[in-house]
Amino acid sequence: MMTYKNFTIETDADGIALVTWDMPDKSMNVFTVEVMDEIEKILDQTVADDGIKGVVFTSGKSSFSGGADLTMIKGMFSMLEEEKAKDPTAAVQKLFDAAGRMTWLWRKIETNGKPWVSAINGTCMGGATELSLACHGRVASNAKSVKIGLPEVKVGIFPGAGGTQRVARLANTQDALQMMTTGQTLSAARAKAMNLVHQVVEPGELINAAKQMIKDGLKPVAPWDEKGFKVPGGGIWTPAAAQLWPAASAIMRRETAGNYPAALAILKSVYEGLQVPFDTGLRIEQRYFTEIVQTTEAYSMIRSLFVSMQELNKGARRPAGQPKSEIKKVGVVGAGFMGASIAYVTAAAGINVVLIDRDMEAAGKGKTHSEGLVAGAVGKGKLTKDEGEKLLSLITPSDDYGTLADADLVIEAVFEDRDVKKAVIEKVEAVLPEGAIFASNTSTLPITGLAGNSKRPVDFIGIHFFSPVEKMMLTEVILGKETGDKALAVALDYVAAIKKTPIVVNDTRGFFVNRCVLRYMSESYNMLIEGVPPVMIENAAKFAGMPVGPLALNDEVAIDLSYKILKATVADLGEKAIDPRHMELVARMVEKEERFGRKNGKGFYDYPAKPAKKHVWPGLKDLYPQQKPEAVDVKTLQERFLATIALEAARTVEEGIVTDPREADVGSILGFGFAPYTGGALSYIDGMGVKTFVELCERLAKDYGPHFTPTPLLKDMAAKGETFYGRFDPYGEAAKAA
Repeated sequence: MMTYKNFTIETDADGIALVTWDMPDKSMNVFTVEVMDEIEKILDQTVADDGIKGVVFTSGKSSFSGGADLTMIKGMFSMLEEEKAKDPTAAVQKLFDAAGRMTWLWRKIETNGKPWVSAINGTCMGGATELSLACHGRVASNAKSVKIGLPEVKVGIFPGAGGTQRVARLANTQDALQMMTTGQTLSAARAKAMNLVHQVVEPGELINAAKQMIKDGLKPVAPWDEKGFKVPGGGIWTPAAAQLWPAASAIMRRETAGNYPAALAILKSVYEGLQVPFDTGLRIEQRYFTEIVQTTEAYSMIRSLFVSMQELNKGARRPAGQPKSEIKKVGVVGAGFMGASIAYVTAAAGINVVLIDRDMEAAGKGKTHSEGLVAGAVGKGKLTKDEGEKLLSLITPSDDYGTLADADLVIEAVFEDRDVKKAVIEKVEAVLPEGAIFASNTSTLPITGLAGNSKRPVDFIGIHFFSPVEKMMLTEVILGKETGDKALAVALDYVAAIKKTPIVVNDTRGFFVNRCVLRYMSESYNMLIEGVPPVMIENAAKFAGMPVGPLALNDEVAIDLSYKILKATVADLGEKAIDPRHMELVARMVEKEERFGRKNGKGFYDYPAKPAKKHVWPGLKDLYPQQKPEAVDVKTLQERFLATIALEAARTVEEGIVTDPREADVGSILGFGFAPYTGGALSYIDGMGVKTFVELCERLAKDYGPHFTPTPLLKDMAAKGETFYGRFDPYGEAAKAA
């Protein structure tokens, strides 16, 4: 028997080979070129060995596989770039062949003549799901950790190793399209209901059940290779399909506004693939995959949402030489909505939390909020009753600052007021042990100013959470002028422990995310004042790829908070720092109309009692003379929204607030949903080319005002033909030195 680096093979007395995938030095199995080479050798070896009757393929780790490895994805893009420079036609052929490697290897398994059974013991994503679908039998454990999915569309590509062809031949077409175009993950039970796995068993029975399928005479032939195979539901040329497909195209348009080429390619691959023999269907899928991998959307989304996100989650910005932090106890001061939610996510990570407020009643209310979140999670089956109770036992409400004497990290989440925060900093530092870190969850107040109240600014940092904390995946870690490496390391280790994605930014009013969000909402004010119909404003933003229109977002944030921010900006920076027409609009909404947003049931939208849905406030169109809808160019509205945000992101780089383009991109998508198909605010600029972006901004500045004027940095980059990822290369020497 040959030996392998990533696999072990044990053959039992019944001639069943158990192939266990367990990559050394990796927490999760992933597909690399080496892994695929080894799978092919194992396949050849098991086929050639007459003593082997069948194969059970499983994982030696707690998860099955996360799919393709970063290095393989990166390698595909760099190969394409290098080859295109030499010979564009040959480059595409090479890409087609590379894209087909997995497809035809899985097909080789499917047609090898001996039965293969996939034994799925945990998370099984992407190419691993496609490998399992090519096996003749599939058994999944009923453990809660089992998640089966084809999430590729979320990073700009689609299941390109037979996924579109096999899922659509096993499940009914509607379920197949829903699963692949949304990238949803399935529990083992749901996968069985969709006919994607044959059996769901207790974890301890997984391998036995898989072997039993082979002993029971599992045919080593896929259903579609049998004579007389029929697609579930009858295929494309049926009355049911005649109803399904026009609706599928319309739903796709509604959900994606035509911004996601990969989602459309799934529809095409299934529609065309179901009309032809299976191998031809695989080739159709391979062609579409090759086409999609060459799109700007695929390149940008994979870079930001797959590569950069993983790098940031693994501590790309963590200072070198700092030991891993032991965070055993966290103090949260301020038991309001934010503080209570921070306490909840901290306890969910298994860390002890003291939740402090001015009196026990206020602190207790904060824990009650956590109890509500736990009850919701238990109700949805996300937590067991015992897990919920354990989580709550880690949260201790208190009115005694003395309980922070052994805390490793204290997070202040009190009211956005300098004096209130100053008092808290002084009280905490009176008891905080030497070497512990103090973090402020301020959303707008500069950290350096707050750190001026601290006796140890080197241990003072900002950790800005987004609401609702338990759902939002991003945190901004803000460095004050004197913040030290240890404080940054502890903050990043804490963010990793609570499973959030961090971006590290330097200090400024509004940091990164809020500056960009304010630009987005501010542009909607300009449009309202110009008389653009409010519904067009909201729809144009959604067509541009934003998840929520700017007026709806402003209602969530609260219009009276926008009013406070405008007033605070005037107080700090003077009248010229804001547009007086914006102040007039917001003041009228708050003072005259008493419309504060969702919180009082009326803002730019009306919020009638359920089940009625929210709708734009009819009185909004009476505030300004309205333009005729047909006179408004929707494409220009879309460009204005994306350009104003991207410009602000570029300004933060120019000012040295954001120093790594990965963080601007990931932060803009996770923080406020900036059009994910662009790959983020800076990738949006790089994707069209800085020169093109500068020309767009100059045109918008001429027509809609000087806030669109491109910055000196952008003009310089345009003249030199640079990109953000080229000029501010996160992998370059400068980044390593920093």
